[in-house]
Amino acid sequence: MTETKLPIDLLKQKFAAAKKRKVEENIYDIDPISDDEDGPATVVPEKIKTHRLCPYLDTINRQVLDFDFEKLCSVSLSRINVYACLVCGKYFQGRGTNTHAYTHSVAESHHVFLNLLTLKFYCLPDNYEIVDSSLDDIKYVLNPTFTSEHIRQLDNSDKLSRAIDGTLYLPGIVGLNNIKANDYCNVILQALSHVTPLRDYFLREINYARVKRPPGDSSFLLVQRFGELMRKLWNPRNFKAHVSPHEMLQAVVLWSRKKFQFTEQGDPVDFLSWFLNALHLALNGTKKPDSSIIYKSFLGCMRITSRKIPPVELDDVQRAALQRTDEYAEQVTTSPFLYLTCDLPPPPLFKDEIMENIIPQVNLYQLLTKFNNESEKEYKTYKENFLKRFEITQLPPYLILYIKRFTKNTFFVEKNPTIVNFPVKNVDFGDILTPEVKKRHKNTIYDLVANIVHDGEPSKGTYRVHVLHKGTGKWYEMQDLHVTDILPQMITLTEAYVQIYELRNNTENNR
Repeated sequence: MTETKLPIDLLKQKFAAAKKRKVEENIYDIDPISDDEDGPATVVPEKIKTHRLCPYLDTINRQVLDFDFEKLCSVSLSRINVYACLVCGKYFQGRGTNTHAYTHSVAESHHVFLNLLTLKFYCLPDNYEIVDSSLDDIKYVLNPTFTSEHIRQLDNSDKLSRAIDGTLYLPGIVGLNNIKANDYCNVILQALSHVTPLRDYFLREINYARVKRPPGDSSFLLVQRFGELMRKLWNPRNFKAHVSPHEMLQAVVLWSRKKFQFTEQGDPVDFLSWFLNALHLALNGTKKPDSSIIYKSFLGCMRITSRKIPPVELDDVQRAALQRTDEYAEQVTTSPFLYLTCDLPPPPLFKDEIMENIIPQVNLYQLLTKFNNESEKEYKTYKENFLKRFEITQLPPYLILYIKRFTKNTFFVEKNPTIVNFPVKNVDFGDILTPEVKKRHKNTIYDLVANIVHDGEPSKGTYRVHVLHKGTGKWYEMQDLHVTDILPQMITLTEAYVQIYELRNNTENNR
């Protein structure tokens, strides 16, 4: 009995010794993932200890920390196991002996690192975890979190925050960096960040963390990046008074298959339409009005009546005969919409008697008569012409208006400079509804919350946005990194391009 047991016991002892020796040899050769990553828990090597005190904490330079860019190793460009050096702000992979972070710490004498995934701090090359409450502000900048109570107070608070350099800023009113030509994206992202239900939904990551997507589906990256951007824009403890949308735009380029770039100027309306539909689909939205936060906020419905116009060369008898056929009869369809397209009247071709160009103006209500089910508009196709009438049957909580300023012809794109006169408050969209439809709406009064403006030539112009900060009741103009307050009377003098209106009873306090 003892003779058979002895060899087995010896083998067990040898195996245990070899295993222990292997762990001790390799402890600094690789980056141990088990103790700080999401991998399966294994035996924690004894040499990695947690220290609560670190002599290098005073070397941290918060002014160089920028977590807005892609979490890539600056040497290997790998996204796996990336650490930020809190002394110089650069990203490096791993923390074992042969890794870039380890090499950097030895070469530059930079010792404090943050794992960008697990939010844990380490001291290199000693390789121990740092636990210190003084580092919580860094952790919060990397991953801002909001409680339900905090979110409820956002629209009532006028409290200013202070950045590291002493700059005062209002959470939610911070500039977005223009990498090259992404101002058309910036204005849409800024405007959407002031749509209250959309903002509140994306500030709590738990709201969309449980959304299940097929394996390998990259569209959900768009949702995650938009949520991160919302939390950074409304972060009351930012280190700087602006945010770079770099990661958000990378997701846009990837998922739009390079239709939208940040190196080429684009159209905010095209981006808005694509972005809202992409978010809706990524959140598993369907055709049902309440299937996603996008449809709950912006989806309205209209009835379109169209009839084919007979050819002009026909006489009255032939035209009348054609109109009695099914092909030329009126067709009624129901269509959902996320925004309404308003057509500007053509600008005058000639100068006035004083030989000066008059800046043409039009009232917003005049543009909205397109949707009163009475005005007919002719639409031309390659072969046929149609007359269409539009009737809004359901108004959304947030109504987006697209004022069509650009027309393309064979040779170039032409811009209509007509100024639209609109009130900032108390816009009654009930005036364009039929009496039957108006009865179904308890309230039809809207207030403006965002106004996007185009300046300059059609191809070379720039975009800026006006947003209402509800906590202060003030309007702010944002053009990339530039943020200034503006009087409401000045907003109405601009060449408005996209507007977002909020239903009055959708707000908690009627302003």
